[in-house]
Amino acid sequence: MVDTAAPASVAPKYCTVQPRVLPELRPGLGLARERAILNISSKWVNGTHIHFTFLDSTGGGRGAAQLDQVRDAFREWKGLGIGLDFEEVESPAAAEIRIAFEDDGSWSYVGRDALTIGVGEATMNFGWDVTSTWGRATARHETGHALGLEHEHQNPNAGIIWNDEAVYAALAAPPNRWSREETFHNILRKLPKDEVVGSHWDVASIMEYPFEPGLIIEPEQYGRDGIQGGLDLSAVDKEVVRQWYPPLAGGPTALQPGASRPLALVSGEQADFEIRPDETRAYEIGSFGQSDVVMVLFEDVGGELRYFAGKDDSGTEANARLSVRLVAGRRYVVRIRMYSVYGGGPTAVMYW
Repeated sequence: MVDTAAPASVAPKYCTVQPRVLPELRPGLGLARERAILNISSKWVNGTHIHFTFLDSTGGGRGAAQLDQVRDAFREWKGLGIGLDFEEVESPAAAEIRIAFEDDGSWSYVGRDALTIGVGEATMNFGWDVTSTWGRATARHETGHALGLEHEHQNPNAGIIWNDEAVYAALAAPPNRWSREETFHNILRKLPKDEVVGSHWDVASIMEYPFEPGLIIEPEQYGRDGIQGGLDLSAVDKEVVRQWYPPLAGGPTALQPGASRPLALVSGEQADFEIRPDETRAYEIGSFGQSDVVMVLFEDVGGELRYFAGKDDSGTEANARLSVRLVAGRRYVVRIRMYSVYGGGPTAVMYW
């Protein structure tokens, strides 16, 4: 997103895309299986309780209103009825998303990529005032990245033909002063189709940059008129996020030691399974069948499901397997999200 609080004659300052952390997949997986894995890899498991913290309580010296605007952005995404929850915490060690207000532009890591960043480091930054109209949009844009959304103008289905040299010249000038490499990475580079959700370009998306006239050759209207960029969550933004994180319905299926339960999931679906161990000891929890899954074990602590352990088996021939010590009388929930089923046989989950 951009800082456009300045007069219209001043060029916008864009947010930068943080390097993606993609799984290393072995050759020969097959296009359908590879696409399913890459498509889901940055998304949170639905039902995740995400904690965020502010590394600077002064909002970069701009005041507490900066923090409130970011809180409002999380509340707006949650208000769509999605299956994620957001909680502000004080300790950076307890937070998956750590928010700074440094003079370093505005940016965020994409979805679960935040989990690969050191506890002492920010995973999101706001480099300008977020209380203006465009600043408010910036807060929603960066928190959209944190949910797993990418930049819309880099959608390979958009059909944009850029005036490359005009783009390089515009971004080399103040206030961005980007190198050609930065401009290519953040604007001209198209996302691989394997990583894109949806089939068309949503020019009204909160994830869309504004662009001045003269930077786009086709579609002609956007070269002539430019692009305003999204100020609010678009109808497609809301649809896509609800698709990935639907409201949680029903309770988990109970697991008994040594008895398997079928998964019966297709790509993108997930299911919860409840474990209430009768004795305190080491247990194995595993998936079975020719499938790629991410499996997360939560412990119920005072009614909140807290992360306990997890395993992502995508792109391998091995199933997900957890070796954990469970305590008698406590409640645990195994959450499994399906990347792909690449074999014809059944899939299941069991603990023993």
